[in-house]
Amino acid sequence: MPDFSSRATEEELMDDLSLASDALRRNLDELETINTWLGGYAPVLNALEKLRPQFPQNRPLRLADLGSGGGDTLRHIARWARKHAVPIELVGIDANPFMLEYAARKARNYPEIRFRQQDIFSADFQQQPFDILTCSLFCHHFSDAALAQLLPQWQQQAGLAVIINDLHRHPLAYYSIRWLTRLFRGSYLVQHDAPLSVARAFTRPDWQQLLAAAGITTYALRWRWAFRWQLILRREHKSSPAPEEQTR
Repeated sequence: MPDFSSRATEEELMDDLSLASDALRRNLDELETINTWLGGYAPVLNALEKLRPQFPQNRPLRLADLGSGGGDTLRHIARWARKHAVPIELVGIDANPFMLEYAARKARNYPEIRFRQQDIFSADFQQQPFDILTCSLFCHHFSDAALAQLLPQWQQQAGLAVIINDLHRHPLAYYSIRWLTRLFRGSYLVQHDAPLSVARAFTRPDWQQLLAAAGITTYALRWRWAFRWQLILRREHKSSPAPEEQTR
């Protein structure tokens, strides 16, 4: 039985950047299906709705999705923006060329989306301004030390906010996804990585400690169904208000 008292450190199979196969393609399809079933896009779309009054009025909103994978989150954002008549420019950032090619094919009917292979640790990427950065099921791929470095960088890079949508490490979430992926005979990748993603994910104290270590005080952390965290990091200013942490 996994130890849920701390984050697992075993690497996911999908973290192999050389992975390029029909199995990976099937896995990306499966992940989109799982996210659709379990409302996995709602934390991002809900956050965008909250931030909408602050969107720029004289130009398109510039949003980058980090670790964009199959591009499914961006397609949901594009549909949301179309529905609400929000001018938007969307960029998917990923390090795996196979995933970028897959995502571009899936987004061929979305001219507002483009994809780019880039290292998020590079100075070139960190100098690129965006209004919003989104990270969906991305942060749990990193160690606490790496996140303590990345979170404040993202917060200052995003002119408006960073939206993080990630998993809640919990036994019920772990065993539920383990059972579901076996019941529906998922690929070996999803059967291995889906429960491991939960084991690598976060509890509320984990986030509180990470944010404190990163020196971040302006944020909103909320639990969302099913076993998701919605974390919104506001841009830090010298006159930032007291810590913002809401729970519901």
